[in-house]
Amino acid sequence: MPRNRGWREFLGQLEGEPVRVSFRGSLTAYRGKLLSGESKGRAVHAGAFVRKRKVVLDAALRKQPAELRRILAHEIFHFAWVRLGNPARRAWELLVETELAAGARGELGWSAEHRKAALRPADRTKHARRWREYLCESFCDSGAFVYAGVRRHAEYTLAARFRERRREWMRQLFSGRGISI
Repeated sequence: MPRNRGWREFLGQLEGEPVRVSFRGSLTAYRGKLLSGESKGRAVHAGAFVRKRKVVLDAALRKQPAELRRILAHEIFHFAWVRLGNPARRAWELLVETELAAGARGELGWSAEHRKAALRPADRTKHARRWREYLCESFCDSGAFVYAGVRRHAEYTLAARFRERRREWMRQLFSGRGISI
């Protein structure tokens, strides 16, 4: 989708049952749970609950429209990831493996960036959980990069040539059809 198309058009491309979106204050992730207003855990912007078809966003995002679009798009792409099917997920994996073989550093969001940094050499070959989680987060961050309409962000650290390959991959995947969530 070209950058000049709007956020509403992206939302109009989504196909599937509705996803409920709510806001809560001071979100943190702690031991696999999303907490609100508690001091324990790591601060997060949002959480997606795919089986419950629910996204919870930090209330502070209401005052940051561009960041809200970016984070919400990322969370929506979690729903798309589970609906992709194995051939498309494998194609994404091959794209990412090609980037890594070319020495690509950086990512298109913090969630993928910190998972990429935590990868161990054997994770890819053993298809370990860390590798699978990184693939998912890189897909979601890339989807947000392409569709949220946020042109620049401090978290866009992936080199331009790799960004463009990901953009083209997403465009080809979703061209002529909606984004199944």
